[in-house]
Amino acid sequence: MRALTIPATGSVDHVEFRRDIASPALAGPGLVRLRMQAAPLNHLDLWTVRGLPGMQISAPWIIGSDGWGIVAEVAEDVANVRVGDRVVVNSGLSCRRCEYCDRGEHPLCVKYRVLGEHLPGTFAEELVLPATNVRTIPPSVSDTAASAFGLAAMTAWRMVVSRAAVGPGDDVLIWGIGGGVAQAALCFAKARGARVWVTSGSDEKLARARAMGADETINHTGIDVGREVRARTGKRGVTVVIDSVGTATWEQSLGALGRGGRLVTCGGTTGHELRTDVRRLFWNQWTIMGSTMGNDAEFNAAADELIAGRLPLPVDSTFPLERGREALERLQSGVQFGKVVLQIAAS
Repeated sequence: MRALTIPATGSVDHVEFRRDIASPALAGPGLVRLRMQAAPLNHLDLWTVRGLPGMQISAPWIIGSDGWGIVAEVAEDVANVRVGDRVVVNSGLSCRRCEYCDRGEHPLCVKYRVLGEHLPGTFAEELVLPATNVRTIPPSVSDTAASAFGLAAMTAWRMVVSRAAVGPGDDVLIWGIGGGVAQAALCFAKARGARVWVTSGSDEKLARARAMGADETINHTGIDVGREVRARTGKRGVTVVIDSVGTATWEQSLGALGRGGRLVTCGGTTGHELRTDVRRLFWNQWTIMGSTMGNDAEFNAAADELIAGRLPLPVDSTFPLERGREALERLQSGVQFGKVVLQIAAS
């Protein structure tokens, strides 16, 4: 089958399109085989290509964590989907047996694995995975909308709804509105009645964010965002910060956060070392939360928003699978607004 692979970790230059990859076997109960149609790219794909701590791969390694497809085959015991169904993929696989899984906290599973990172990924014509990791979508969901959905939406739901409990009266600051998590977070926060602030280094991206519903926009180039937020709010700050940037933004995020505020982070694209003045932390009674991926209920909740037409996530560009390296280079450049998508099914 056709697939996008790496022979070893390193850089985007290592990415190879191949036509000779063996199709995965439907080798046990509870599994489904998908004919993959399209897949959005995530920064996780770039990190996987570069190599993550403890990551072990066998060449040729299929990359990719997201996507949607059509069910081509099901194991005899599978009842939640049928051959021919259109489905979106939940990228995180859990053991379903540990104490965390028992209480529905699948991302905390002691054996949690992510497609593309710990298991062969989605950038291939066929994918075999547990039936518990797919959700049927109706014909009313367009191919474009399905292609923009994925782990970014699930991650944003967990951050905004489950962790930060955003609601009316909240002011929410979201960094880097060009990315998928940030855009889904904007949609979810607005739907819950919050006033939403977004940042970008591009005035064009900020204008597009306003068209998506952003209330306040900040071009973060060369300024202290924390001070800017406090200046605009009479020193009160915001109640929630969504930060996936890490080192470069951390102190500014805390500077923007008002008393009793909540900060939620899901990553560190600029670095992982953070500085926090503990006196400000306890004096302001901040809550700082980590968040990773989502559980079954959160995946289904985000998918419900997609199905209801309340998740208008933009697609930046679409590349055929053969040009997957170019797609990754575009994502790496940071110029995109919305999802960079791979078209996997042959036209």
